[in-house]
Amino acid sequence: MAVLRVALAQVNPTVGDLDGNVAQLAEAYERAEVAGCDIVAFPELSITGYPPEDLLLKPGFVADNEAALIELAKRTGRCAAVIGYVDADRDLFNAAAVCAGGEVLGTYRKRLLPNYAVFDEARYFTAGGDTDPLELFVIGGVKVGISICEDVWSPDGPLAVQADGGAELAVNINASPYHRGKAASRERMLATRAADAHSALVYVNQVGGQDELVFDGCSLAFDAEGTLVARGPQFVEALLIVDVPVPPVYRQRLLDPRGRVSQVYLPQVAVSADPVEQDGPVVAEITPHLDAEAELYAALVLGTRDYCVKNGFTDVVIGLSGGIDSTLVAVVAVDALGAEHVHGVSMPSRYSSAHSRNDAAALVESLGIDYRTISIEPAFAAYLEMLAPSLGERPPGLAQENIQSRCRGQLLMALSNEFGWMVLTTGNKSEMAVGYFTIYGDSVGGYAVIKDVLKTRVYDLCRYVNERAGRELVPESVITKPPSAELRPDQRDDQSLPSYEELDPILELYVEDDRTAGEIVALGHDEAVVKRVTRLVDVAEYKRRQCPPGVRVTTKAFGRDRRLPITNGYR
Repeated sequence: MAVLRVALAQVNPTVGDLDGNVAQLAEAYERAEVAGCDIVAFPELSITGYPPEDLLLKPGFVADNEAALIELAKRTGRCAAVIGYVDADRDLFNAAAVCAGGEVLGTYRKRLLPNYAVFDEARYFTAGGDTDPLELFVIGGVKVGISICEDVWSPDGPLAVQADGGAELAVNINASPYHRGKAASRERMLATRAADAHSALVYVNQVGGQDELVFDGCSLAFDAEGTLVARGPQFVEALLIVDVPVPPVYRQRLLDPRGRVSQVYLPQVAVSADPVEQDGPVVAEITPHLDAEAELYAALVLGTRDYCVKNGFTDVVIGLSGGIDSTLVAVVAVDALGAEHVHGVSMPSRYSSAHSRNDAAALVESLGIDYRTISIEPAFAAYLEMLAPSLGERPPGLAQENIQSRCRGQLLMALSNEFGWMVLTTGNKSEMAVGYFTIYGDSVGGYAVIKDVLKTRVYDLCRYVNERAGRELVPESVITKPPSAELRPDQRDDQSLPSYEELDPILELYVEDDRTAGEIVALGHDEAVVKRVTRLVDVAEYKRRQCPPGVRVTTKAFGRDRRLPITNGYR
């Protein structure tokens, strides 16, 4: 039985940084070569970073990406490298180059182009097909089929054709964005593909944040029976090295009770005739999955860190109200960037409670971050005086509440302008959904850390943070007190909204599952509440369009995923 040593390089590329990406890939390649690997696989579009979006409309960028591939190929030796890049040949193709011995030996073009959720590949790429028939690459004497991301999700996609044509090992390269629960479902699917094809399968995924997307790594290797033999860590860069057993596949395929499709000969590209001689086997690493809260928290930290670092920001500033949302954002920011790079600002008004100010101060002491207090009362009073001739003797209302929030937004942006700190906004998905935020106020900032996290999960994450720390990092009073914007006397969120325990399940159905109000009512939810909530979501669309990007952690986030028209008469 043949054994191939495979390296899965879950690197963290930056979109557009061709030189930096090539340097990362070259360093990982050298490590794989030293380890005696036969193959090292890099993620999808690892030369350009994923997704390159409208950079692909620039011919110069595409040409530079191809030149970068050639430079990287020149550095290859005995170990074959599978490298994601953009192939230009009249049309653009999402492609994988197989390189060894200093040159590009062959190219695979992605067959199945996703065009749903956050994916827009049909906008840019042409699907591989008739003009570039499938080939197998003989590496270490083993017939290897190459595929890219979506190609492996279809049960009758390229992997099945390659297996029918004699492939013994499938190499699938990916830029597969994270969402809650995806790692487990993805692993089940890949195990099924390997077993159905009677082919060992290795899957490499990139890691890191790119605008709203975050990639979780979690690269995988399966034997020909679909048994997991290696799993990389989540949310960290790694070079996963695994000895993949490749038994003769004809027996399993002959005995398959489902029968065989007539085998179609696939041309073969010779890369290397024999595996690298090894001193001994490597121990397969199967890193345990993170639990639900740890996984979600790690995604927020990585997405925040990469957005700041890749965009040149070293420090962030956060308005600390003493509430649970700003508390969680501050904790995430400290884990992402370090306490010395996080700045908290308390901005009390006449309505700010003493316990909220105390909670913010306790958090700051616990985290060890820079902290300052800037009262908005002088600015608030000045606005009220300026507006008095227009507002007259009207009792205080929404306008006065929002003025306070906008005063705070102005202060945070002033600090950002002066010191170069990025403002992190603190609104959660529940508030974003129903428009329970002030446009040009608490929505002001560069990145919205928890914009895709429902309020009830914010509480779960704060409890997780304390459990992980083994101490009260988040003050218990922050978790137990009723949530409030504190923009009027004795204000509470549940005076304006249903309780979050009632609200969040409705939002999941309406926003993430695309159910209509009638369908949600039929599932047992109160009709009046459902109609009120869905209307609030609909009329807030224009506000959400003007909010900053943030980490995507669900199957449907506001932003890249959910694209409803602002002017919309359907109810």
